[in-house]
Amino acid sequence: MIQGVSVKKLRVIPDERGRLMEIFRADDECFEKFGQAYMTTTYPGVIKAWHKHERQADNMACVHGMVKVALCDAREGSPTKGEINQFYMGVHNPLLIHIPAGVYHGWMCTSPEEAIVVNVPTEPYNYKEPDEQRLDPHSGEIPYEWERKDG
Repeated sequence: MIQGVSVKKLRVIPDERGRLMEIFRADDECFEKFGQAYMTTTYPGVIKAWHKHERQADNMACVHGMVKVALCDAREGSPTKGEINQFYMGVHNPLLIHIPAGVYHGWMCTSPEEAIVVNVPTEPYNYKEPDEQRLDPHSGEIPYEWERKDG
């Protein structure tokens, strides 16, 4: 596991009215501080990658559909520099993934329906000076294959 990354299995509590799932709590080990909360969607087969932040950490959960999440440690001096982690999260595997600053991350929607991802980063988005660096998901700069593996 990349140093500083944590994964929390989320508990779904169903009853006759529906279901409840806590996603992120102030008493979670990975909680640093609140910046903002937002949701983003991804259409089937679409890749949203690669991006990283220098200052903010992300806390992400997929609440509808399924996504394949990949992380790559790009932090100088990190004992896990260059390491890649992969997770499947969503309705069939509810997780909260904590992604520290300096770790490239992205996902691909693997479900036949649109995926909805909720993120609670540690910093609010700065419109004038965004804390975001991007790489093309197909450039090969990060040795990761996004395509589906059949077999």
